[in-house]
Amino acid sequence: MKKEVKLIKKIKLLLRRAKCPEFLHRFGPKTYKLYQHAFALFIKEECKLSFRRVSKLLRSLGFKVPTYSALCKMRLRIPFWILKELFAKTTNFKLVHILAIDSTGLSRTNPSWHYIKRIDRKKPIKRHVQLSASFDTRRKKFISLRVRAKPRGDVKDAPYLVKRTRSKVCKLVADRGYDSEEFFEFLNYRQIEPVIKTKRTSKKGFFRKKMKKAFRERTYHRRSLIESGFGSLKRKYGSYVSGRNIGSQRAEVYIRAILHNISSAWRDFQLSPLKRKLFILEITTISWRFEVLLVL
Repeated sequence: MKKEVKLIKKIKLLLRRAKCPEFLHRFGPKTYKLYQHAFALFIKEECKLSFRRVSKLLRSLGFKVPTYSALCKMRLRIPFWILKELFAKTTNFKLVHILAIDSTGLSRTNPSWHYIKRIDRKKPIKRHVQLSASFDTRRKKFISLRVRAKPRGDVKDAPYLVKRTRSKVCKLVADRGYDSEEFFEFLNYRQIEPVIKTKRTSKKGFFRKKMKKAFRERTYHRRSLIESGFGSLKRKYGSYVSGRNIGSQRAEVYIRAILHNISSAWRDFQLSPLKRKLFILEITTISWRFEVLLVL
């Protein structure tokens, strides 16, 4: 996508490219447009604020945004197709050379230990939200997502992640949790070369043996980049979700992934050798001028 400086311009551009309606409901009150709701929700995740604080902050800065209660309801009611289209517009690539897939967990926010003791609860909620994702190892962007309220096996969501990838994929790297003969057959049908380490107990299978012959250790080590992507996502936007149901939790995760993709302008910049050389030349010129000023 075209590089934009302001976040509100990026949001408007995404909404326009996804062909989203101007207002979320055609029969509802036409007080706030869809981009005003989306802008407040994106700022909330970017700055790790609550609904009340983000509404108060943006209003004090002169932005026209809904109240905190309207934002809370909006995050729950926003259609899933809008989130998927917005996310897809940040991953509109023709070719992905090496795609990595993996899953991670996001903890749920729990009440304080004092409140847990007051209500006679022994322990807080332990079950985490499972996030399975595919990751472009060259552009450092998330390509497809799957959010579950209950943890399941990693390989269960692998075909869904590959199907949601609109780009042509050459190779796919994953850990031993994705060692499955059915998944290898699925990748062979889509002409994707798997680079997956097999389990010690797994020896049979035509497509598994075919994959072992073409296995390259150097390509497999590209899998660690998706771990870096998960770490970046958690450091910037938090390792927990504040939503209480799966709809709000899914919206929260998708907004964070969209922010991660549209903020990776430097990674896109690295893909162009000409722009990289011009940037290095400009930095060298600036540093040389600064040294001259120090000498004078």
